[in-house]
Amino acid sequence: MTSTAPVEAPGAAHRLTALAEDFLGGPLPVRLRAWDGSESGPADAPVVVLRSRRALRRLLWQPGELGLAQAYVTGELDIEGDLAQGLRTVWAAQRERGLRPPRLGPADRTRALAAAARLGVLGPRPAAPAAQARLRGRLHSRSRDRAAISHHYDLSNDFYGLLLDETMAYSCGYWTSEDPGHGPADAQRAKLELICRKLDLRPGSRLLDIGCGWGSLTLHAAEHHGAVVTAVTLAAEQAAYVRERVAERGLAERVTVVCQDYRDIDGGDYDAVSSVEMGEHVGDAEYPAFAAALHRLVRPRGRVLVQQMSRGAGNPGGGPFIEAYIAPDMHMRPLGETVALLERARLEVRHTESLREHYARTIRAWHRSLEDRWASFVRLTGEETARVWRLYLVGGALAFEEGRMGVDQILSVRPGPGGDSAMPLTPHRWYEGLDRP
Repeated sequence: MTSTAPVEAPGAAHRLTALAEDFLGGPLPVRLRAWDGSESGPADAPVVVLRSRRALRRLLWQPGELGLAQAYVTGELDIEGDLAQGLRTVWAAQRERGLRPPRLGPADRTRALAAAARLGVLGPRPAAPAAQARLRGRLHSRSRDRAAISHHYDLSNDFYGLLLDETMAYSCGYWTSEDPGHGPADAQRAKLELICRKLDLRPGSRLLDIGCGWGSLTLHAAEHHGAVVTAVTLAAEQAAYVRERVAERGLAERVTVVCQDYRDIDGGDYDAVSSVEMGEHVGDAEYPAFAAALHRLVRPRGRVLVQQMSRGAGNPGGGPFIEAYIAPDMHMRPLGETVALLERARLEVRHTESLREHYARTIRAWHRSLEDRWASFVRLTGEETARVWRLYLVGGALAFEEGRMGVDQILSVRPGPGGDSAMPLTPHRWYEGLDRP
């Protein structure tokens, strides 16, 4: 006897999996769980949870990384379990299996829209999350640069106080030990000391700290090396914080804090100039002028240390998510291109050091702080911003781990008359005792 029972239509997850595999040209590396409770995909793969049709609507209007990030930030899309493992699986599939969205022709788009209509996904473009940057004006104009820096660094000093260790250093640490007791503050102090040694700071040395952050290098150079420091930042909250720390530590005679664009710095003849993870914000077209300013500001035989993120050859650097939510208008280039730009500015590059693995470890420490203090972050900023930072830190650590991004210390000197550099013949003393607190 033939059954006349109706055949149940496949759930949303099954339909989406079939459609995605058709367009990607291969099996999905993740398992999907849709808003209707249906699941499809490999049983042992990370689970991507689509909590709302709105997540797919975002992808229709904003295909690719930015649409996915918007859906994650708003909670419309989630990854169950270990977010890092989920992202690692997706990137591995792209790299090893060549999964890439194809260029869609008119017939493909018509088919995709028909499928979206059957799933109830069609609708007006969802508003961008509130945490997304909204900059105006000419790229790298002074006003736009100030707004871009403010978007990231003026989130609040309380926020960064929760995220960072007591040094308030928001840059790559220098990990001198695998000992679990060697923590992020130890790594940051070692990094600060290493920079001061590379710059040959001594009592009375005049240091210009461009992009001083919350003053970790400024304070270390003044306290432990007797340097006279001019600290420059565009972020008003940072400037206020550094001034408070300077007053608390009785360093007012050694430290001047200026809230200023680097292009407006007057004078020169500094014994040393530092720029720690600030050059990424300068911009591609503006970097030659930045390098020329470094040369102008330092005296002959003076040293310049640039610690700066880079990208691997063939990798895009930050990407749409980073530029929309974390560091608008940032630009990264391979290390060799930055070295060439510094040399064209008549600085002699004497030493480079990759800290790529150090940054993966540094960012994981920040991520642990975020997860351990999640409720405090949500109370302070709201869940949307907290999710932005979770995605940023997890994705950033993986980018450094896998070599898609790097970070380097580049030490240069402005040669004196006759080529005199005043550099040591070997750098071994820079590293002596860095593993001691």
